Formats: sequence, structure tokens, C-alpha cells
Amino acid sequence: MTSETSELAHRPISRVLVANRGEIAVRIIRACRDMHIGTVAVCSEVDRHAMHAEMADVSVVIGPAEPGESYLRPDRILEAAQATDADAIHPGYGFLAENADFSRACRDAGILFIGPSPEVIEQMGEKTAARAIMERAGVPVVPGALLPEPDAEGNFPSEEVLAIAEKVGYPLMVKAAFGGGGKGMRLVPSADQLLAACSGACREATGAFGNGTIYLELFIQQPRHVEFQIFGDSQGNAVHLFERECSIQRRHQKIIEESPSVALTDDLRQEMGKAAVAAAQAVNYEGAGTVEFLLGQDGGFYFLEMNTRLQVEHPVTELTTGTDLVRTQIQVAEGRTLPWTQHELTSQGHAIECRIYAEDPQNDFMPSLGEILLMSEPTGPGIRIDSGIRQGDEVTMYYDPMIAKLSVHAGSRRNAIDRAIGALKQYAVLGVVTNVEYLISILQEGRFADGDVHTGFLEEEMPDWQSDLADDADLAMAVAAVHEYNRLGEGHTATAGPGSVTQATPWSNLGRFRLNGLG
Repeated sequence: MTSETSELAHRPISRVLVANRGEIAVRIIRACRDMHIGTVAVCSEVDRHAMHAEMADVSVVIGPAEPGESYLRPDRILEAAQATDADAIHPGYGFLAENADFSRACRDAGILFIGPSPEVIEQMGEKTAARAIMERAGVPVVPGALLPEPDAEGNFPSEEVLAIAEKVGYPLMVKAAFGGGGKGMRLVPSADQLLAACSGACREATGAFGNGTIYLELFIQQPRHVEFQIFGDSQGNAVHLFERECSIQRRHQKIIEESPSVALTDDLRQEMGKAAVAAAQAVNYEGAGTVEFLLGQDGGFYFLEMNTRLQVEHPVTELTTGTDLVRTQIQVAEGRTLPWTQHELTSQGHAIECRIYAEDPQNDFMPSLGEILLMSEPTGPGIRIDSGIRQGDEVTMYYDPMIAKLSVHAGSRRNAIDRAIGALKQYAVLGVVTNVEYLISILQEGRFADGDVHTGFLEEEMPDWQSDLADDADLAMAVAAVHEYNRLGEGHTATAGPGSVTQATPWSNLGRFRLNGLG
């Protein structure tokens, strides 16, 4: 850390600008409220009345709906920070959270970036460089190699690429060196498919990340995806906050996460945790991060990547460890020492998170756009909802269609599964299609209940999932009833007899219908 950075980091934060939207922006604003820190929300024109914009002390419209003209504009975000006297910026996740240039621009402007340094973001954002650093730190990595650049027509030198692949071994994965989320990724079972996969991955990576650099990596058969939450401070301390099992994925996107992982023995957990901390120490990591591993069927584990930000699935760690990771991010950014040492951290019980999307699982998971006509969220012991959308809000084409994260905590995994299923059945949304019933089906799968999962679980167990609900007519009636209820406002009064008045709404004549499997 330079002296300039050190001087910048060792000061209290008075106002945080949240450079994000949706549930993570709401989560950060709530943490700032708890710490008596002022908040600034940035929003696009379509988000000016969004939940995060209305919760913050101040909101600034920074551009039109398209992210490239609003949430992905570092210049407009910094202008908003300077205009509102924000002395720190929290990027959340997604958008500019792992953009080294944005982190550097914040530093140059004298504004704290709540996250690691731009140098660390750069090192870990380029996957081949990250692999080399991990190898030097003694962290196991998956065998792999960087490919040479293609020619102007996008063709790779075939003999050289085939020779590299032969050394790596088949089956292998073609991966984008920059970015993530499954973009620029191809599974290649044999040499005859390699060159086409490389060209396709390169084109996709260029379009998604502006950089088509790709590399080859040995494909680990039926691995688990197990990640460790890490935290570091400016005094050189680093810890892990145990693991999250993230093997339930659809097209390389996590949809159910849990902690702890049933696959880890105490010895393996200690070994992987030690490797995660070594990864953090290798780059003098500051703030919240995640070290992701692939866990083989033989118990061998391999470094996958480091995410230099808060993760979507951080609630399961908070529930099992009793920590507030966003609060700690802010404290570390102020230059404070971590609030716990490794031996003080413990994990209690079991937590599961389900990502609720406005999407249609029976129509290739296409986003379901429109107004949220009705939203009824479950409550009760051990249930947590993280959401940035409310009844009356609209799911648009411009942003990720995740509308909430439902997390539960219980004393055992079996109880946590039961609690999650019960909570999902009480989660009612009308106006858009959601994946709630699909999530219930996953949790009810026998192999999931047994903990027998891997990253290809959904393709293997539920390739052609169909809803069990047949009450489409009743659901249509329910939607029509909500429309009518909204049109009438609070309904109308009707006299039922001398001295008695009842509130009549369209629901009164709706009859029986069910949502998410409940009658």
C-alpha cells in the first residue's frame, strides 16, 4: 500500500455512495443506516422511484435505463459522489464492482473505494495471472494453459492449440481469461471440437468483456463448487469465514447456495480454509472476497478464481457465523483492524439461500417482464429476505431479473431444507412468472436431500422440468382480480345487515386457487 493510499484509507466514512441497484443496494444502505452513515443512491431514469433510490438519504439520476449509459458510467458516478460530498463508494457486486479502472479513478479523486486495491482487482481479474500467483503461493490449481491470440479472422493456430490441449488433457474447458458468469465458456470432450469451441468462446468473451483472451483448463468430472469467504485488512490480517456449497447451478449460474458443505470433513475444511487464507495473503488482500474451488470426487481441490467483491450468496455466511459482512467491509475500508481472529470465528447450524428470479422455467428460463401486481413474502423464525423490488414495481428488460434472495437458517441441514421449502411455498408473486416452484422441486429431490450434488446436478436430474401445477385458469383469475383490485383502490363497502359493514374486494369472489403448490 502506498503512503497516499494509506492516508486515504485511515479516516472515518461519513457518507457512502452506493454504485449499484436492486437488493444489494438496499442491503448496503441498511448497513450504513445501522452505522449512522449517510447514503447516496445513483439510479437510472427508469429506477428513479426504485426501492434503493427512495431508501437513500439522497438519490441522483445518472442516465437512461441502459446500464452502459448509467450504472456502468464511472464518470457519472464519480460526478454524483462529488456533487453530494460522498467520501466513499460501495460498488456492491456486478456492474463496476470488479473494475480496476473504476477503483483507481475513485482513489485518484480522493474517494474511498470499499473493496480491494485496483492492483489486486487487476491481478485476480485476469485468470491466468491469478493462477500463476496461486501456484507460487502453494494453492492447488487446475492444470491449464493460456492460448495464443487468434488472427484477424478469429482463427487460432490449429497445430499450436491442439498441442497445448494435448498437454492439458481431455475433456477440457475453454474459458475466457477475463470475466465470468459462464460467458466465453465451452466444454470440449475431444480434439475434433476444440478449434470451433475456441473461436466461439473468443467471440462471446469479446462481446461480453471487451477482451477475447481465452485459456484451456482440465475439466474435473462432476466436481462440487465450494467457495470460502475471506476477509483481509490493511494491517496484514486475513481470515476465512468458512465455506459455501454452490454446486446447484444452471448454465454456470448459481441458484441455490448453502453452508456448511456436507462434502467437507473437519480436516478438509481446515486444509481448504488454510489455502483460501494463503490466497488472500499472497496479494495482501483487503476487504471481503471469495476464493472459489472445484472439489473433485476424490477429495482433491483446485483453485478456480478469486472474486474481489462481496458475493450474492453472502447471507448464508452471515447467518451461520453471526457476522455482518457489509459492516465489516466499511470498517476495513476506514482502516480498522478485522473485528475477529480466525479462532474466534465459528459456524453454527445450517443456512440455505435460494435466488428468486422473474423467469419462466418452462420456457427456457426466459425473463418474465412486467409489473409486480402482488408480492407476499414469508416471515418467521430463521427466514431472511433480501430484495430490492416491491409490489407495484416493474421487472424490465434492462437488468438482471433476480427479484429476491430467500435465505433460511436452522439447526440442521434437514431442518433448513424443510424451512426453505415452507418459506418458498409462502412466497407469492403475481404479474410475472417466477422460478419459485422450480426451486421447491430442487429442494425436494432425493439426491439433493442426501447432499449428493455436483455442478452438473440440474442437467442430470432435472433436464426437462415441468410444473406440477395445473391451476392456470385460477392463476389467470387471480391476476385479473389484482388488476381489478388496483383499479378500485381499496375496494368498496357493502352493507351486510343492520349496523354491519364489510370490505368487498375482487378476492372475495375469486374462489379457491393456489400459489407455489399450496391450496
